[in-house]
Amino acid sequence: MTEAPDPRTDPRTAGRRYVTVCVLFWLPAGLAMAPAILLFTERGMAMTAIAGFFAAHSLTAAALELPTGGLSDVLGRRPVLAAAGVLNLAALVLQALGSTAWALTLGMALLGAGRALSSGPAEAWYVDTVQAHSGPGAELRTGLARGSAATSAALAAGTLLGGALPWLLGLGTDLGARLREATGGLVPPLSVPLLLGAAVEAAFVLYVLTALREPPRPSAGVRGVFRGVPATVADGLRLGGRDALVRRVLLGAGAAGGALAVLELLTPGRAAALTGAPESGAVLFAAVACAGFVCSAAGSRLAPLAARLAGGGERAVAAGLGAGAAGLLLLGVTAASAGAVSVVLAVGGYALVYLGLGAAGPNENELLHRRVAASGRATALSVQSLALQLAGALTGLLAGALPPGPRPWLLGSAVLLAGALLWARRGEASPAAAASRPHTAASPAQADRA
Repeated sequence: MTEAPDPRTDPRTAGRRYVTVCVLFWLPAGLAMAPAILLFTERGMAMTAIAGFFAAHSLTAAALELPTGGLSDVLGRRPVLAAAGVLNLAALVLQALGSTAWALTLGMALLGAGRALSSGPAEAWYVDTVQAHSGPGAELRTGLARGSAATSAALAAGTLLGGALPWLLGLGTDLGARLREATGGLVPPLSVPLLLGAAVEAAFVLYVLTALREPPRPSAGVRGVFRGVPATVADGLRLGGRDALVRRVLLGAGAAGGALAVLELLTPGRAAALTGAPESGAVLFAAVACAGFVCSAAGSRLAPLAARLAGGGERAVAAGLGAGAAGLLLLGVTAASAGAVSVVLAVGGYALVYLGLGAAGPNENELLHRRVAASGRATALSVQSLALQLAGALTGLLAGALPPGPRPWLLGSAVLLAGALLWARRGEASPAAAASRPHTAASPAQADRA
C-alpha cells in the first residue's frame, strides 16, 4: 500500500530528521562508554563478570540481528525504532541503578536487543522517503554520509561528556558525597551519564513517533508477522548469495568489523603501556576514541567527494578500505617502538583507519540500497551488520591469540586489505558501478550538498 509523499518529508527534510535520529540514538551510547566499566567495578563486579555482561550484549545482538531486520520490513520502520529506544532506556536505567550481576546482565542483554532493533530502520526510512519523493534514481550518498557523520559526532561528544560528568560532579569530593547522600547511595556520580542517556532515549522515542512519518502498511496481524519475518530474512540471505555486488558489500562490512575489533582490543593496552599506568592509559584511550569518532565523521562527510575523485562509488570504497589498511600497517610497524616518531606515526595510522572506514561506509551503503527493494531494505542492513559483528568477533579472537607486537595489528591490516581488493577487482564499467556514479542531471542544490 502506498500514498502520495508528504511534502513535509521532502529529501532535505528527511535528511534533517535522519540526522536528528542518528544523534539522539547514539549520544546515549557515547555517554555510557566511558563510565560503564568503572561503574560496574565500583559495584563490586570482577572483570570476569564484566566480560560476561558484554558477552550477553554481543550474543543478544547477534541472535536478534536478522529477525529484527525482518520485523522492520514487515511492521514498519517507526514502531521498531521506537521499541529500540524503549529497550535502550530500560537498559541504561538498569545499568545505572543495578547492583547485582543478574540486573546488570539483563541491562546489557536489553542493550543488545535495542542495538539489533536499531541496525537498519532509520536508514531504511530515509531511503524509502527520498525514493518515494524523487524516484529510485534519487541521490542518496550525501544524506547517508551526513547520517554516518552525525553518528560519529554523537559518539565523540557523548564519550567526552560521559567521561567528564563524574569528574565535574566531584567524584570522591563533597559534591559527590552529597549526591550519594541525596539518593541514598543509589546514584553515584558514575551513574549520572547513564541516567542522562536514558533521558535522551526518552526524547528519541518521542521524536521517532512524531517525526518519522511513513506510508501505512497492510495489516498482517500477529500470525502474518510471524509468517512474514522468516520469509523476509530468507530473502535477505538469498540476496547476498545471488548478487555479487551485495556480496561484496557484506564482505567489505566484515573486513571493517575485523579492523575495528583489532583496534578496540589492542588500543587500550597500548595506551596504558605508553603512559605507564592503567588509570592514565584509560584517560588517553578515551581521548583517542573520541578522536577516532571525529575522524570517522570527517570521512563520512567526505564520502561524496571521495566518490567524485575516485570516479565512482566502488572505487571510493576500495580507496577507503585501502587507506584503513595502510593505517593499521602503520600501527603494526610502530608497535615495538615507543619513540616520538613512532607515536606520531601510530596516531596518524589510527586516524587514517577511521577516516578511511568513514569514507567507505556511505558509498557501500548507497550501492547496497540501489540493489535492494524497499520490502527487504532493513533486512539487508541487518545482514550487513551481522557480517560486521561476526567477522569482528572472529578477527578479535585470532588477534588475541597472537603474541604481543606487530602481528595482531598486521592481521587487521591484511583483513582490511583483502576487503579493499574485492572492490578493486571490478572496473566502473559494471552496471552497479554505473549506478553508483554521481548523477549528471543532478540539480544545483544536490551538487552543492555533495
